[in-house]
Amino acid sequence: MRGLIQRVSEASVTVDGKVTGEIRQGILLLLGVAHGDTAEQADKLLHRVLNYRIFPDVEGRMNRSLKDIGGGLLVVSQFTLAAETHKGLRPGFSAAAEPALAEFLYDYFLAEAIKAHPVIGAGIFGADMKVSLVNDGPVTFLLET
Repeated sequence: MRGLIQRVSEASVTVDGKVTGEIRQGILLLLGVAHGDTAEQADKLLHRVLNYRIFPDVEGRMNRSLKDIGGGLLVVSQFTLAAETHKGLRPGFSAAAEPALAEFLYDYFLAEAIKAHPVIGAGIFGADMKVSLVNDGPVTFLLET
């Protein structure tokens, strides 16, 4: 399971012209699911996302987490994160989870995030989404389980 996190000042996701999720300061998470990924891995990734220290403390060092600052988490499914890109000029998607598993784990991740954190927004699995963000820093990390 891969999560591309971006520290944002604000972010939103729109489907068919309607905003389905938006946050102010926080993390935009693009979530990719691969073959063999499990709910246990989703739990581990959620823990890391919520507690990963990417927000500045009073000295400007990255020592504060999303939980520490009380920021928002916007979760967007991102099929292309499972792409194989190490060779050639076209991505391969054979490592990506089948849609049923990917949707189950996305929904599971989102449900657990809602239980664990007060400010959650989301896209819609499998939809054509428009994501807008203001990357703060820019700060971007790829987390893998």
